[in-house]
Amino acid sequence: MTQTEFLQDLDAFLQEWQNDEPTVWVHTSGSTGVPKPLQVEKKRMCASAQLTCQFLGLQEGNTALLCMPLQYIAGKMVVVRSLVAGLRLLPVAPCGHPLKDLTEVPTFAAMIPMQVFNSLQVEDEKNKLKEIKHLIIGGGAIDTSLAQELKTFPNAVWSTYGMTETLSHIALRRLNGNDASDWYTPFENVRIRLSEEGTLIIHAPNVCAEELITNDIAEINEAGKFRILGRKDNTINSGGVKIQIEQVEALLKNNGLTDCQITAAPDAKFGEIIVLLYNKVYTETEIKSACEKILPPYWVPKRYIGMNELPLTGTEKPDRATARKIARGE
Repeated sequence: MTQTEFLQDLDAFLQEWQNDEPTVWVHTSGSTGVPKPLQVEKKRMCASAQLTCQFLGLQEGNTALLCMPLQYIAGKMVVVRSLVAGLRLLPVAPCGHPLKDLTEVPTFAAMIPMQVFNSLQVEDEKNKLKEIKHLIIGGGAIDTSLAQELKTFPNAVWSTYGMTETLSHIALRRLNGNDASDWYTPFENVRIRLSEEGTLIIHAPNVCAEELITNDIAEINEAGKFRILGRKDNTINSGGVKIQIEQVEALLKNNGLTDCQITAAPDAKFGEIIVLLYNKVYTETEIKSACEKILPPYWVPKRYIGMNELPLTGTEKPDRATARKIARGE
């Protein structure tokens, strides 16, 4: 997308926002299924924006980097936050290096992990990243090595938790400084509990009319904070052993295998087997040997599929639904 096309998208959203309709359309990311359009209320988007701006202490006149696609909630909410808090937008067409040509470092920026990772590889962009007063990262998992590099940043860096249905995030956790934590702190007026299956249930009346039962397997501590262990629909049951996809991928990434995805396929003997999709920058022999060294025996994939590109959604998350189809040979 060119800068001109992105500015046209921004203008179109602002017109939609300013019309008399009480709702706007957004699209889900499609990380676990087919992307779908949703109508969301403008007043609830404003409430969500106020929660974030109050939590971070953003003030009128601060600048906000807009580098997210505007068909998704994350991009739209950056715009709404700017309208609610009187922030000045710095729009940059969505790309892997949004800080590259930026001449003014923003007070606030919302980025996905891939954009942060790319920016860290270029000295000038890394320096700009460090100068951002409040950097929030969402839309995907932040692996251990990325989190480690961000720990020394002088300004606040946050990981977000939320989804389209919660109108972006309802909780943040600090990645650096004295307040760094593995636990998410819910915003004011957000209540959480666990279902019988151990999945997170969110009650956030300001942004979501009904209680939201998520597929995220979570743990809640005595302080009312939570951490995510994985997704219910990302659990593989192989021979009676339940394996969490995210845990396997995290172990692989922590040992240098960054360009691969774990999925599953039906199997007559085990019910399901673990399948690993990998980028062909590796050979199957390399991948298989590494997995056998790194992973516990019951986590080692039974099948390996090499690909030129791994399946990703429009927001750069692993496309789990497509990965399963590939593993099934569909």
